Amino acid sequence: MTTIILEVDNRTVTTHFILLGFPTRTAFQRLFFSIFLATYLLTLLENLLIILAIHSDGQLHKPMYLFLSHLSFLEMWYVTVISPKMLVDFLSHDKSISFNGCMSQLYFFVTFVCTEYILLAIMAFDRYVAICNPLRYPVIMTNQLCGTLAGACWFCGLMTAMIKMVFIAQLHYCGTPQINHYFCDISPLLNVSCEDASQAELVDFFLALMVIAIPLCVVAASYAAILATILRIPSARGRQKALSTCASHLTVVILFYSTTLFTYARPKLMYAYNSNKVVSVLYTVIVPLLNPIIYCLRNHEVKAALRKTIHCRGSGPQGNGAFSS
Repeated sequence: MTTIILEVDNRTVTTHFILLGFPTRTAFQRLFFSIFLATYLLTLLENLLIILAIHSDGQLHKPMYLFLSHLSFLEMWYVTVISPKMLVDFLSHDKSISFNGCMSQLYFFVTFVCTEYILLAIMAFDRYVAICNPLRYPVIMTNQLCGTLAGACWFCGLMTAMIKMVFIAQLHYCGTPQINHYFCDISPLLNVSCEDASQAELVDFFLALMVIAIPLCVVAASYAAILATILRIPSARGRQKALSTCASHLTVVILFYSTTLFTYARPKLMYAYNSNKVVSVLYTVIVPLLNPIIYCLRNHEVKAALRKTIHCRGSGPQGNGAFSS
């Protein structure tokens, strides 16, 4: 498709971008389509089952699982922002995306990434309170506080994305912009801008530093305190039980933080290489697929609730209840 160009104030305004994606032979394109379609549908199914299990099982109406249900809901939309367009491009010769479509995809992608960073940090704080202050846990992690923290995650994600978009969407793009990626991400867009993008880069760097560094510090401090507390537990069984309550979350944190930090540590330089797309696949496709599996394998309560949901969903809804701390 020929990129449509408009003339505004003697400047050409691009109304479409071209996503280069994964340029391979047709046979490989179809193979990739089948693999990524199966992965996308399985990710949706896994996270939907976790949400249903938490909602229907009264034993899971606790802060830890409230945050987990938010994580599952977030990742359903997280993969939906990227996967459908990527799947269409595997089967189509027209890999264009409209300017508004590109900016919308970028806005929601940034929203969900920032929200997940903060949500994982709050989940680490929840595990810190549960292990280091077990007697005060019901008093500290009340329904009101949990709801406020969950809402704050979404608000911060939305506001961070909005501020970034104010600077990125007003950049001037000219010619036929070809984005060397399979979705609209910040650095590829900055790379194809034909005007000075230093201000947008500075804002992006500052906000990324805030959204990544602060949650990372919270996670590190929480798990340092958790480890110190666990080492003071006299019995091996007690230490193992304490570790099991945070093993799933720690695994998810390591997977998500390591892949995204590798990608965004030096985004301007790294996006010049096609190999960076492979790393992006890890946190946009593979990690959302693995997260529900990790929680199921490491958490006996979630596994039991999932079995109950799968076996009993057809016979009617389970008893509901309010989340309690």
